[in-house]
Amino acid sequence: MNSPFLRASLAEDRRNEVSGDLCLANAQIVLPDRVITGSVTIEQGVISDIAEGDHVPTGAVDCAGDFVTPGLVELHTDNVERHIEPRPEVDWPHLPALIAHDAELASTGITTVFDAMRVGSIHSGKGRYIDYARKLADELLTARAEGVFKISHLLHLRAEICSETLLDELAMFGPEDRVGIVSLMDHTPGQRQFRDLTALKTYVAKKRGMNDEEFAEHVKTLVRLQRQFGAEHETGAVKEAERLGAVLASHDDTTAAHVATSARHGVGFAEFPTTREAAEACQANGIAVMMGAPNLIRGGSHSGNVAAEDLARADLLDIVSSDYVPSALLLSAFRLARLWNDLPRALATVTATPAKAARLVDRGALRPGLRGDVLRVRLLSQTPVLRGVWSNGRVVG
Repeated sequence: MNSPFLRASLAEDRRNEVSGDLCLANAQIVLPDRVITGSVTIEQGVISDIAEGDHVPTGAVDCAGDFVTPGLVELHTDNVERHIEPRPEVDWPHLPALIAHDAELASTGITTVFDAMRVGSIHSGKGRYIDYARKLADELLTARAEGVFKISHLLHLRAEICSETLLDELAMFGPEDRVGIVSLMDHTPGQRQFRDLTALKTYVAKKRGMNDEEFAEHVKTLVRLQRQFGAEHETGAVKEAERLGAVLASHDDTTAAHVATSARHGVGFAEFPTTREAAEACQANGIAVMMGAPNLIRGGSHSGNVAAEDLARADLLDIVSSDYVPSALLLSAFRLARLWNDLPRALATVTATPAKAARLVDRGALRPGLRGDVLRVRLLSQTPVLRGVWSNGRVVG
């Protein structure tokens, strides 16, 4: 069951999004277990009826055989950070950045997003990170309360273990902030995502413009911070997630031992496990496996880790995240549909399963009584093309 704070967030969405009635007819309706020809009716933001047949009632939208699917649910995206810092060291005004981020996601079919914000800063060196999450969260929550956004926004705090200020920054948040997800991030060089220091150097040097000496110092700093704060920060972040009523996620699990630790912490889903060993251990421990849509579309990880498609073929993939390319989420679902020959199963990786992982009980599927987040999609040479996006019954794209 979702927390009272998430329930309050959803009630706030309903107050701010007034919608009329809508009927999408003569469509291929993607239900949880099958695809039917039929219609979906939404009244006051809620799905009220699903009917079979190609009849187009008066006033309905004739979808002419297009797919109608649930709106996409995104649990982890770097996109908001890209908008508030469009280039390294460029601080863009937050409210315009949030509005642009919201509009971009709506245009790609994402109707619910957990906006990932880093908590845990490093104040020294060229690789420094300055705290920003509390201020950004305040602006996001105010904008949401004012009904500014097209889609539903919730908070995801990325708890950076290799930092100086993690627990202080987490303490700035309370249950009233309705934090939905806290993820445990350990980016210590030489393990997890960046076992290959060459890949880390390429990533960081390009993003932060570091020379060899500065990169070596950056690595030394992160290793020192992990040794100094790692155990304290990990234990503290788990406790803070419980205090906030948030779902706990792991990040970049690589070994069965990593997953065993995640299971002891009560992790609900694993973001981007880097090996098949870790994915298999997650499955054995009842932890949902999330992989990145860019990994799936590109055919491999940019960091040299396990390919999402390999996990999908081994039935070890549960959730897909757009990660750093919002438009990749819908594209990945239809790619999985071809791989599995099962469109409902594929769509669930970006709708029902992430909604369940985040304890959202009012969305993620086409079913009477659920929130009217729906997409109209047409295939063009195997590429899904959005023809319409509705959030809470209101057209947003």
